[in-house]
Amino acid sequence: MALILNKLQFAASIIRPSLTSRVIPVKCMHPTITKLNEVEQSDQLALQRAPISKDRTTIIPVEVSIRYLKSRAYRETYGDDPVWKIYRRNFKGQFPPKKTRKLCIRGGVIDTGSPCPICRDEYLILDYRNIDLLKQFISEHDGSLLSYNYTNLCQKAYKDLRVAVMKAKEYGLLTFDVPYIYYDYTIWNH
Repeated sequence: MALILNKLQFAASIIRPSLTSRVIPVKCMHPTITKLNEVEQSDQLALQRAPISKDRTTIIPVEVSIRYLKSRAYRETYGDDPVWKIYRRNFKGQFPPKKTRKLCIRGGVIDTGSPCPICRDEYLILDYRNIDLLKQFISEHDGSLLSYNYTNLCQKAYKDLRVAVMKAKEYGLLTFDVPYIYYDYTIWNH
């Protein structure tokens, strides 16, 4: 309705120059933009209603995470085991689903009842400099990355883990063995 009025006023101002044109603000009616605004408002409401223990909006530096892994609080919480060892994943039914959940944190708040081992502890930061944490997710037998079905990480945390491990290997912070293939060159000598 407002668009029609604006067009009529514009047409009238062309015909009669004595009329002053007036612009009426129009609200956006596009469904995706209004949906984004609703999501932002619901995220802000969730942050207001969320308890402090579930708030994940504060950014913790990697240096704090590295010091946390060497602290007494970490040893009391996890002991000598990896962070994923004592975690039990909730799922419906007898058999676990093939994939873990997509993400545990939505809008800066923990969204699930049992978040993955990385998302539940705000001081565990997946970064290429945090070598002690990355080594917990690497197999000691063959040096490959442990599966998310075994470690129960959410898909977002597992993707961040893969990126951090690749980056640490590129920078030389994580050592790995390149497989050596033995060839029989006698077949080439004639």
